[in-house]
Amino acid sequence: MRLMRRMRRWYGEGPLQFLLLVITFALAAHAGVRLLEGDTLAIAAWFVGAALVHDVVLLPLYASVDLAVRRSLGAEPHLINFVRVPALLSGLLLLVWFPLITRQAERYRPAAGLSADPFLGHWLLITAALFAVSAVWLFGRALRSRRRAGRSAGR
Repeated sequence: MRLMRRMRRWYGEGPLQFLLLVITFALAAHAGVRLLEGDTLAIAAWFVGAALVHDVVLLPLYASVDLAVRRSLGAEPHLINFVRVPALLSGLLLLVWFPLITRQAERYRPAAGLSADPFLGHWLLITAALFAVSAVWLFGRALRSRRRAGRSAGR
């Protein structure tokens, strides 16, 4: 019990959660090393650079955009998820396919045998479709709640 209290005071969670976190990081490091075939300095620089770019650039940027969208929605904060979810999915697709979307993928062309030209258009179409599905879902939800309000007022 003493170890559990000390661990919670030092780490904030129990030792099992800490162990799982360490195993996850070790697995990610192993996969990164295997992926780049022993270029550990480049892997370390990439991880540090990704953390810095996220914490210094991206986090303030998307937190500011989120705050602006929440303020523009006014008194209905539950509507923010109809913007957040398609934006998150679109951003994730951009992150994964960034070299192909921005046409900076010369080294992928010989391996894939495909041109990078259609990726920007496809990503824009997928983004538009995600926001359209979100808008239709919001419209259906509003319509359903309006019908329920009408039924309960008629009783």
